[in-house]
Amino acid sequence: MVKPSKQPVSLLVVDDHEVVRVGLRTVLSIAVVGEASNAADAVAEASRLQPDVVLMDIRMPNGSGLEACRDIRASCPGARVLFLSSYEDEEAVLAAVMGGASGYLLKQVNAEELVRAIHAVAQGQSILDSVITKPLLTRLQSKEGESSEAKRIALSSQQQRVLALVAEGKTNKEIGSSLELSDKTVKNYIRFIFQKMKVTRRAQAAAFFVRDSPPGKRSILQSSLRNPKTA
Repeated sequence: MVKPSKQPVSLLVVDDHEVVRVGLRTVLSIAVVGEASNAADAVAEASRLQPDVVLMDIRMPNGSGLEACRDIRASCPGARVLFLSSYEDEEAVLAAVMGGASGYLLKQVNAEELVRAIHAVAQGQSILDSVITKPLLTRLQSKEGESSEAKRIALSSQQQRVLALVAEGKTNKEIGSSLELSDKTVKNYIRFIFQKMKVTRRAQAAAFFVRDSPPGKRSILQSSLRNPKTA
């Protein structure tokens, strides 16, 4: 379980319902530095305020949360995006991960769990709600006949390092920075990894990594697949 960092976390809350924004500001023991009610304002406010975390709904007027996430990650690379949605949509989760989001939680989460999740993504970790990811992982496992353990072993050491960072929700730019690789090289590594694992999406590769990695190497993302209370 991730404990809140002693370092303060600045938060931008984005939701088209004012009552939700007011409620989050009231219950969260985190400095809310700003609010936005639509995707365009979310991007503008993130650029202006440079928050540590953007807590955002995935469906909003004036553009989608996914588009806003990509724009925020491009203009504010230091900001992490955590989706808080009422939609239990596997495709939305996959799209969120591929779009550079650090997490996806359902609005049924309680305040304490949400605070831990916000601190977790602020620290560079990733978290997905197990209500959605467990069925997704089960579906991926049932469709895949070949042992994913064998696939993981077939990867080179550098490819395994890249895959581990993909599983943490890192963007290509962040992976390149961490491993001192160019964006083009990272893209090539990911393409080869996907070919070896016979997957087409980052979330699929992450799911296989979760299943086969030793517990000590799993991030908060992997923990959340097993324990819905972990954040």
